[in-house]
Amino acid sequence: MANKKMVALYPGSFDPVTNGHLDIAERAFRICDELHIAVVANPSKSSLFSVEERVELLKQTTKHLPKVNVTSFNGLLVDYARQIGANLIFRGLRAVSDFEYEFQMALINRNLYDGIEVVFLVPNEKFIFLSSSSIKEVAKLGGDVSGFVPPEVEKALRRAF
Repeated sequence: MANKKMVALYPGSFDPVTNGHLDIAERAFRICDELHIAVVANPSKSSLFSVEERVELLKQTTKHLPKVNVTSFNGLLVDYARQIGANLIFRGLRAVSDFEYEFQMALINRNLYDGIEVVFLVPNEKFIFLSSSSIKEVAKLGGDVSGFVPPEVEKALRRAF
């Protein structure tokens, strides 16, 4: 049996992309043959950055990773995974509370598309506490977020606030 090409999808809102997100992307990149990082366009969610801005920030911060394709999508994750030929979905887990939600979504997605496997990755412990919402709050209040986000994102946050 020939080896199957590992095409992976790493979806998220990435509002904004954090060093924790990049840590997961770099770990996923080492595992698969092709990595698609996809910004979820969720109109019911209030975002600081537009989908286009988030895609551009991800492109800037992942340019050191060849074979990474940064896009956006709306609709069902499994439909997008099927569309791009993905057979893996990477999700980052920071805490037990993340696991409960992600586990439920993984089971739903596997029922909707049996050609997909969900792989959970744990970020480096120095990023385990990071969340986009907490970083936005710190930036909004004038705090230093330089250790939490790439320089491009830090500049974008300063412009936004």
